[in-house]
Amino acid sequence: LQYLSGFGNEHVSEDPRCPGALPEGQNNPQVCPYGLYAEQLSGSAFTCPRPTNKRSWLYRILPSVCHKPFKPLEEGHLTHNWDEIEPDPNQLRWKPFEIPKAPQNKIDFVSGLYTLCGAGEPRGRNGIAIHIFVCNTSMIDRCLYNSDGDFLIVPQQGKLLIITEFGKMLVEPNEICVIQQGMRFSVEVFGETRGYILEVYGAHFELPDLGPIGANGLANPRDFLVPVAWYEDRQVPGGYTVISKYQGKLFAAQQDFSPFNVVAWHGNYTPYKYHLEKFMVINAVAFDHADPSIFTVLTAKTTRAGVALADFVIFPPRWGVANNTFRPPYYHRNCMSEFMGLIKGHYEAKEEGFQPGGGSLHSMMTPHGPDADCFEKASKAKLEPERVADGTMAFMFESSLSLAVTRWGLQTSNRLDKNYYKCWEPLKSHFNPKCK
Repeated sequence: LQYLSGFGNEHVSEDPRCPGALPEGQNNPQVCPYGLYAEQLSGSAFTCPRPTNKRSWLYRILPSVCHKPFKPLEEGHLTHNWDEIEPDPNQLRWKPFEIPKAPQNKIDFVSGLYTLCGAGEPRGRNGIAIHIFVCNTSMIDRCLYNSDGDFLIVPQQGKLLIITEFGKMLVEPNEICVIQQGMRFSVEVFGETRGYILEVYGAHFELPDLGPIGANGLANPRDFLVPVAWYEDRQVPGGYTVISKYQGKLFAAQQDFSPFNVVAWHGNYTPYKYHLEKFMVINAVAFDHADPSIFTVLTAKTTRAGVALADFVIFPPRWGVANNTFRPPYYHRNCMSEFMGLIKGHYEAKEEGFQPGGGSLHSMMTPHGPDADCFEKASKAKLEPERVADGTMAFMFESSLSLAVTRWGLQTSNRLDKNYYKCWEPLKSHFNPKCK
């Protein structure tokens, strides 16, 4: 597969089977090359300032308006009803979410979506949701688009071949991809597959401002990859299903052709992917900790300066060299909500109970930090340069919103670790007023 490079760039792409498919010098000619239809996909209000104005022009065999009426689809386990169960302020941890076994129970990406927690709601265009996906079969003659917001997809097990209106992306564990609002996509898998999704309503993901860091560092814009144009001119007499996630519900419409019929496109509103190994890690080199915000890959901002609707943060392999410092994450109470997941390896602060394919939620102002074993080891460790998190990739979805957990998350999934709180019970007092 080929890709274009750069975050938020103005890209142009046409399938090489139809050279010259992009109109010359204008977006909407009276007659498009090859008899194509011009269609604009808007990711922002028309009147947004130029730095935040997002749109792409698609040149397609048939426009996306050609479909039967949408009808409710009773499939999947998505919700934005945050009041279905009483709030729970406790530290929460989930064992790895179970993947259904095929062929007894074939589950594709859409039918394997489960909402774990969230806040806000899509009609007001302010909020987030965190979903888990577990699947074992590819989407056949059906696609999904999200009318509510953007999907940031984090595969944990199994690779995803994501077909979009803009082209194809292969996304493997330790990579992420973002499918922005309104973009149609279909997911092919190659066996048992699992991962995490951060959905944001009312904002798009951006690269974080670097401030005193300067011009370079963290996720570099050139490392974000955008698919190149690819089309299929395919009739589907039995019916192709277009699924819309709209106001938190799923709806399905039928059409008799593939929606991936875009021969050429141009614009700055696209799907994209990024490999987490390309993240330029910055860390403390004298003493103490820098705040974990230095590990931010992408952010979705609010109107309050410096306050995120959602951040995507990673904890990649790096060197630890801080002197006279307790090096693991410190004990903490946060005005933000922190959901953590593990793609691979062993997270440094909780090596035993926190497993790949599972997760944890430390809600607003709920205390958390290293378990007792980690504290004792790190307090006595000889401080010398050491590799941290080799072979590991943990991440965090952090939000300024107070997140509610769904009934599926607390009960139905049956993956909640009810003994999580016990990892701190062995902590003991080392206080001695006679010893400074």
